[in-house]
Amino acid sequence: MKSIYLLGAAGSIGLQTLEVLKENPGSYQVIGLSLGSNHEINHEILDTFQPKIACLRTESHLKAYQEAYPTIRFVFGDEGLLDVADYNEPGLFVNALSGSAGLMPTVVAIMSGKDIALANKETLVMAGDTIKKLIKTYDVKLYPIDSEHSALWQTLRGEDPKAIDKLVITASGGSFRHLNRTQLKNVTVKDALKHPNWSMGDKITIDSATMMNKGLEVIEAHHLFDMPYEKIETVLHDESVVHGLTYFIDGTIKASLSISDMKIPIQYALFYPERRPYDKSLKLTNLSFKPMDFVRFPLLKLAYEVGKAGGIMPTVMNAANEAAVHLFLKENISFLEIEQIVMNTVKMHQLIEDPSIEEIIETDKKVQSHIRKIYEKR
Repeated sequence: MKSIYLLGAAGSIGLQTLEVLKENPGSYQVIGLSLGSNHEINHEILDTFQPKIACLRTESHLKAYQEAYPTIRFVFGDEGLLDVADYNEPGLFVNALSGSAGLMPTVVAIMSGKDIALANKETLVMAGDTIKKLIKTYDVKLYPIDSEHSALWQTLRGEDPKAIDKLVITASGGSFRHLNRTQLKNVTVKDALKHPNWSMGDKITIDSATMMNKGLEVIEAHHLFDMPYEKIETVLHDESVVHGLTYFIDGTIKASLSISDMKIPIQYALFYPERRPYDKSLKLTNLSFKPMDFVRFPLLKLAYEVGKAGGIMPTVMNAANEAAVHLFLKENISFLEIEQIVMNTVKMHQLIEDPSIEEIIETDKKVQSHIRKIYEKR
């Protein structure tokens, strides 16, 4: 029986993770989790899974939850996330948080000896080199949950790294994939949140439309698979059936295909190396692949440049994007201003070559705060 920790339990990936667990009874025990702001969903989760420790968003509801569930230890806020990560029972730590808030809990979970199943892109984007060192130092495992990285992980399993020619990550193109840049000027938040293939949280759906999501995935792949950026490609693939491909030096290509369902990579990470039955079948249709258009998607081009620069720059890009997407979702800025804000912020920032965790966190806070102050006043 696996012991599971789950941060972001009430979010899109978190709820799908809980569904996977419910579909595999007797295989797990949920030790700790973090909840959201919807109390109805929170109570349903707590009633079903009965964790030993649970983190609330704020302190205001702490007393009420503690009275309702006297056997559960409740904590709250960012410090509460660290309490869950540091809980003194071993297990698999699933990080399904959105944004930079996921970094420090990952660090603490690694230092407490927990294996990591990672759906929080920002952890590796902001501090990939540091995370890799910690994984090695504390001798824990790191499993990707993103569909693209899960696909690459599976195609690389058992292969000699010297035989790899390149990795290819596919991209659906997001909500506006058939619009040119002129047509993007007046798109709305509602339009942007209509992803053609996937059901995801708001931020990742916007990141998919700007292609920043794919840029973050390129940086993640670099760290996960120790692959230079020159050997990581991205292609447009409307159908979202092929999630990742590995090209080998002998001309062979291995691809991982499945329906667009996040429960498949979640289940693979939760029960690795075992494969569990799943009742979704894939019916192959015509598949299309197109070269990536870096003019149409300049943030993806920027992500390659920032990834190669390394140091503090991925943190700067990620923080600027996180702030800009927040502003767009609140309708403070237009869709195309997301790109402008991110690119201008990266251009103006100075490189710190080997930042500490403290410098990474401080930079993230400063960049986000600066951008929000400027644009929230408009």
